[in-house]
Amino acid sequence: MTLPHQPRIVHHLVLVATFLTTAVLTATFQAPVAQAEVDYARDVQPILARKCFACHGPDEAESGVAFHQADLALAEADSGEFAIVPGDVEASGMITRILTDDEYEQMPPEGNRLSESEIATLKQWIDEGAAFSRHWAFEPLSTPVVPEISRESAHTSGNANDVHPIDAFVLSRLNSVGLTQAPPADKRTLIRRVTYDLTGLPPTPEQVSQFVADSAPDAYERLIDRLLASHHYGERWGRHWLDLVRFAETNSFERDAAKPNAWKYRDYVIRSFNDDKPYDQFVLEQLAGDLLDQPSTESLTATGYYRLGIWDDEPADPLQARYDELDDLVTTTGQAFLALTINCARCHDHKIDPIPTTDYYGMLAFFADVTSYATRSNMTGNNQVDVSSPDLIEQYRQCDEDAARIQAKLKRIEQAGVVHMSAADQRATEGPKRDRLRILREKLDQHLTDEQRVRYASLGEQLKAVTKHRKNLPPRDQILGLARKRQIEKTFVMYRGNPHSPTDLVTPRFPEIFEEQPSDFDDDQRRLELARWITSPTNRLTSRVIVNRIWQHHFGRGIVRSANNFGQLGTPPTHPLLLDYLAGVFIDNGWQIKAMHRFIMTSQTYRAAATLTPNQMHAVGDTATIDPGNDLFWRFDPRRLSAEEVRDSILAVAGTLNPIPYGPSFYEDLSPEVLAGQSRPGKGWGKSNESERNRRSVYIHVKRSLLTPMLSAFDFPEPDTTCEARFATLQPGQAMSLLNSDFIHKKASQLAEAVRNDIRGESAPTNTILESQELFINAVIHRVLGRNATTDEIDDGIALLEELITHHGVPPYRAESLYALSVLNWNEFIFVF
Repeated sequence: MTLPHQPRIVHHLVLVATFLTTAVLTATFQAPVAQAEVDYARDVQPILARKCFACHGPDEAESGVAFHQADLALAEADSGEFAIVPGDVEASGMITRILTDDEYEQMPPEGNRLSESEIATLKQWIDEGAAFSRHWAFEPLSTPVVPEISRESAHTSGNANDVHPIDAFVLSRLNSVGLTQAPPADKRTLIRRVTYDLTGLPPTPEQVSQFVADSAPDAYERLIDRLLASHHYGERWGRHWLDLVRFAETNSFERDAAKPNAWKYRDYVIRSFNDDKPYDQFVLEQLAGDLLDQPSTESLTATGYYRLGIWDDEPADPLQARYDELDDLVTTTGQAFLALTINCARCHDHKIDPIPTTDYYGMLAFFADVTSYATRSNMTGNNQVDVSSPDLIEQYRQCDEDAARIQAKLKRIEQAGVVHMSAADQRATEGPKRDRLRILREKLDQHLTDEQRVRYASLGEQLKAVTKHRKNLPPRDQILGLARKRQIEKTFVMYRGNPHSPTDLVTPRFPEIFEEQPSDFDDDQRRLELARWITSPTNRLTSRVIVNRIWQHHFGRGIVRSANNFGQLGTPPTHPLLLDYLAGVFIDNGWQIKAMHRFIMTSQTYRAAATLTPNQMHAVGDTATIDPGNDLFWRFDPRRLSAEEVRDSILAVAGTLNPIPYGPSFYEDLSPEVLAGQSRPGKGWGKSNESERNRRSVYIHVKRSLLTPMLSAFDFPEPDTTCEARFATLQPGQAMSLLNSDFIHKKASQLAEAVRNDIRGESAPTNTILESQELFINAVIHRVLGRNATTDEIDDGIALLEELITHHGVPPYRAESLYALSVLNWNEFIFVF
């Protein structure tokens, strides 16, 4: 039997080993793709940074040689030789030292040697003149011309007369190295791919059948539009953004206390994607939603962005903790919006990119008005914005004012009695609150006059009435965000990053690589100035970064693989002209993300097959050998479902998915063993009913010290820092989760019951096997995979059921559940092709 359809419970374990082996072989034997010429910033500088800068870079210039600047790299060394002689490889001491077998002369030292391909790149660069180009990401956006490609060389479909611009760029690169693109995927594969990409859920069998049978020319475009209109779209793509901004609902550290109303920021993100909010507005609201001319509840909710990071409620060094908070904002803002590691310049000038320490603190100065998340004495005052009606706010204010006035009068009477108490009792009233209350309760009455007693009792009743009235008021509508601003203080460069060692004064400034600085702005509008600069169409990184992320989540990797680092240590773009072209299209279309989805997904590059038949492999020739890593997008990369997709898909096919969007987070049912992993077992983890637990995974409460085990097994990211791309591992813990967890066994039983109901109606008994095992097996596969079972799958399924029942004494209904469990472990269910 073939691996993709192996209906055995052990199948997923076999799959893990198979795909791990494939991944290792691909990484080991991946061949470099030929390039017309070598570029310093794209090809050479990353090699030098990895292998040479430690001794010949910004910090060290051993023997008078440094490779990070052209004048230093081309200068005469202390030895009298030249490390680089443009156009003369033989005379270049760098190459001589790299190739020598003399262990004393050899460079780099043993253990850090260059590969043959890296040496070839350096040789070609020197031979071509050793030109030091500027890094591509620091150049303004270009306006590339779409390459001319014949329609015959592209797999155009339907009534398309022209080659899609994306295909033109991709095919141009493929043609330049003699490669061929894979043919289009079949419609059944395509609807599953598109539905998962846009909603994170599988298509229903009915949706698959309807799409396969729809021969209209615009069937595919209508499919995309239908999925983009679903609220599930925002749940899928909002989760991508939440990874970037390190979303969690607790503070981390030992107590890991909750961040009240953090879920409202999550819902803001999901709604923004569903509403197709322009990306520039989306960014502006998060960075400066409280500074807009007319702030709204929505824009104020967006400033929850500033409250998502970790926070230490009991730091050993409060000033250090404060600057760590600010560093988290600089880090996340720099990487998420600009794909720059500005944070590397906190203690010293950036080792690789031209970002001095003054640029880091200039960026930090933009956030000088952002208060710390909270204080131990006030856990919500800085981070909860009251957006209730003015009348309700006034009622609460009046209640609090009345209560404070009454409490002040009560305390004056209490103190009048305390002064007559013994010295020991007086000291007790000045200690902990519980001791004061005990003394007052036991002894105050005997030290008051009759008039004072009457007055004290009356005030007590008034306080009770005010407290009751306040309790009966409608709840306040509060959101996590910037509730108050900090008094703006001057910002200084900190010597080696030490906040206790301020040096030079700095003002808000953009990194110098952008060759522009802020215009005049009001001091309290500094974050708005930053937001407007980041969202400017002329910003050379913002649009590139977001279209690269959109591409990444459609193809499994970006045109720039290092999506959070477009700097010189990042991975160069495989298609730089296409990246700039997409950025231009994105801006021209009003920063609309849904329009970019349509643009990308209607290309043949996106619709290409992932797995090829022998005839198709013959048609593409040596493509798989020359480009095994698929750097040039000659085919579609298959991928494993994300953590949320795995769980949500199981809920969907079992028929138990609760599709209700938005609202407070729910708590998954966790075992005592899992809860015991906290410093205070189970603290902060609530109880939710089954209907709530059947909601989509994006609504699970994210507690930093207690991540859901099943999601963690499938590479849910640690939420303490920004996550540019999740790992996509294949490891035994995943198989264990899909074979042994209480969750999977319950859902497998519900899947089997749903199948029985499909076949025999809602009144089907749940404790007897169906008369036709073949009917049951086909129905399970149809429900889970959206297709009919093959003859081999029917035979294998019958054999498994009979073995379980006859040889292992498993009750028939339980055997059916175990068969359903096995299908949930097939790689056809766990992977998108």
